[in-house]
Amino acid sequence: MSTTTHTPAPYDQPREEHDSRRVSAVTDDALGTLDATGVAAAIRAGSISATEAVEAAIARIAAVNPVLGATTVDDHERARSRASHLPAGTSAPFAGVPSAFKDNVTVAGLPMRMGSDALPAGPNEVDGAFVRQYLSTGVIPVATTTCPPFGWTATTERPQGRVTRNPWATGYSSGGSSGGSAALVASGALPIAHGNDGGGSIRIPAAACGLVGLKATRGRLLGDPTTDKTPIAIVVNGVLTRTVRDTAAFLAAAERFQPSGKLPPVGLVEGPGARRLRIGMMLDSPLAPATDSQTREAVEGAARLLESLGHTVDDSVQIAVPAFFKTDFEDYWGLLAMASAAQGKSLFGQDFDASQLDNVTLGLAARAKRRLHRIPLCVARLAATGIASERLFPAGTDLVLTPTLTHTTPRIGYLSADLDFETHFERLTGYVGFTPLHNANGQPSISLPLGRTDDGRPIGVMLSARKGQERLLLELAFELEAAAPLRGPGPGALAPQDGAFARIDGAAA
Repeated sequence: MSTTTHTPAPYDQPREEHDSRRVSAVTDDALGTLDATGVAAAIRAGSISATEAVEAAIARIAAVNPVLGATTVDDHERARSRASHLPAGTSAPFAGVPSAFKDNVTVAGLPMRMGSDALPAGPNEVDGAFVRQYLSTGVIPVATTTCPPFGWTATTERPQGRVTRNPWATGYSSGGSSGGSAALVASGALPIAHGNDGGGSIRIPAAACGLVGLKATRGRLLGDPTTDKTPIAIVVNGVLTRTVRDTAAFLAAAERFQPSGKLPPVGLVEGPGARRLRIGMMLDSPLAPATDSQTREAVEGAARLLESLGHTVDDSVQIAVPAFFKTDFEDYWGLLAMASAAQGKSLFGQDFDASQLDNVTLGLAARAKRRLHRIPLCVARLAATGIASERLFPAGTDLVLTPTLTHTTPRIGYLSADLDFETHFERLTGYVGFTPLHNANGQPSISLPLGRTDDGRPIGVMLSARKGQERLLLELAFELEAAAPLRGPGPGALAPQDGAFARIDGAAA
């Protein structure tokens, strides 16, 4: 942790004293401090049962959710049934492990509200493709988790002050758009949970909540009916975890269910690689204001750690981002919002209520309408970004090291859903300066909690690779985890120390 005193920025102005409290669900139950791999191993060994694991997760969520606000719909009875009927001898790596789906994929028997009051509350009839892929790993979902309306923004704050709080400091954002899943995993309420990433929505909450967040190569994992027909497939499904081995085990299991015929197989990554890498480092994004001092220090610290492990870090590289990329991505963002607003009944059902759309959706849609003449060009150029991704990757480098975000996690309210659109959009685009490029070009990247703010909150550091090179990212993540454990004392820590954090019981925090 840095000992330097930093002047609070507008996104980090002091509020109330209790804003810095920490929330942990960890207690002496079947889940203990185990990660998902550990829970599955305990179930296989017979030291705990799947039913005990599921009941522990339900109880933990009940304890912290009144403060965190991280779930949308419970699926307890189906989870209990699945746990009690877990097939004996199953080879699924996460058999019996409690988990959750983010509220923006198609889960049979549950509604999909996408964080928006405009969507109908009726249940889906069938599981989407990724839902089937995730269930094949053996997880048992106990709930769906919160996201901002349609996942447009980098925090999980919905209109009328409905927010999902960060268990590391409850006055701060849990990130977005997979903020509900991140809050539950970071607090220790769940060992693993689903997220997806269309502009950073796995990596951003991973950075905010001190988790491992991998955005896989486009095409590596299955999609969902809600995103499969978009002009450019920027959304990638995945998971939020507390350990690298859980992320690696998930990816290997998902690959066994449905291999990608166009990408090199990843297989099960179980530890560091032997090869020493050349890693390019870039501290500032060409798409946003300069990175703040605490985030810069976190990335520079990661670079020193990498060099101590024998890797070479080159701080002179520049990612060849086309000058038009930022505007094109923003225009495409608006196109998706305009389609959601204008075609809601055909996309989401006849009960879609456009009068309940939020400020961000309406603002993005209005922006797209004003710029409609640019849409064909922006879609064509974004598609070309993916085709040219290999050429744009810095020559002579194996990976690229950057911040995950341009500044530390903002407080609740800085990206409020009730802000006027122009203020929200300016703040948002100044915050997410690094993650969207990988959604456009299809390359994989991973956020790791390698830094801390002055007051001990997580800072994410991001490593990116060429298409299909998830193995390289995971091998290096394993090495970094071993050299400097990614989880220090804090909510849901794998090895919490007495007095390191405060636990809460129910809503009385």
